[in-house]
Amino acid sequence: MPELPEVEVVRRGLERWVSGRTVAEVQVLHPRAVRRHPAGGEDFAACLKGRRIGVARRRGKYLWLPLADADASILGHLGMSGQLLVQPETAPDEKHLRIRLRFDDTAGTELRFVDQRTFGGLSVHDNTPDGLPDVIAHIARDPLDPAFDDAAFHAALRLRRTTIKRALLDQSLISGVGNIYADEALWRAKLHYERPTAGFTRPRTAELLGHVRGVMSAALAVGGTSFDSLYVNVNGESGYFERSLDAYGREGEPCRRCGAPMRRRAWMNRSSYFCPRCQRTPRPRP
Repeated sequence: MPELPEVEVVRRGLERWVSGRTVAEVQVLHPRAVRRHPAGGEDFAACLKGRRIGVARRRGKYLWLPLADADASILGHLGMSGQLLVQPETAPDEKHLRIRLRFDDTAGTELRFVDQRTFGGLSVHDNTPDGLPDVIAHIARDPLDPAFDDAAFHAALRLRRTTIKRALLDQSLISGVGNIYADEALWRAKLHYERPTAGFTRPRTAELLGHVRGVMSAALAVGGTSFDSLYVNVNGESGYFERSLDAYGREGEPCRRCGAPMRRRAWMNRSSYFCPRCQRTPRPRP
């Protein structure tokens, strides 16, 4: 699934090509694409018609388009294969086109939501006083947010009494980090994914946050990570950070730091990739 860098790449594209435009028409071509909008497709279209799109925003993996002159937003769920594409109005429809937004200007482009596996979708929600769609009000700030509180994160980390990778994937604690970037940051920090959080010191937490920010910033610089054609930016282009991955997907390959073969272990219906020499398995507590 897309993580913070991939979603931020899409957000930047929407800010450039969609923000400030007024919706003229909405076509819902598959009901599952608006299943998170309880009132259905016709109401979804009615909520948007004639509305001007504000500046695209993001928190963690969540992306939304505020509606100007309304206390509501379009929330985008990309799911496993969702794509928000800005396409010429004359371009042929994609095979898995689910929603189309046309605008009342002469730019000649439209916004399309394409989703092969139909796990994603769009929906309209009321905003909180902070300008977030109300259904994601519980989501924590992400580590690239200037208002992210490092000290509060450290305190919460120690209180959770969990293991570090579980904590990094807890979107109510820190948002935007998924399986790929958790493995990458833990490799950089030389931390095993099962390291208990209760023993983290402030310097160790600060070091880990630095690596989380570093790997995400590096991924952003090259457009995110794309393992197949399903993740693309609004222009249909893939990112290529997978070429720079140090841990994720490198089972059996030599660690780029010490040369030991990288390992993969099943973890919470996913996989964790790590170096057995650099990232020592924590000893069981007596």
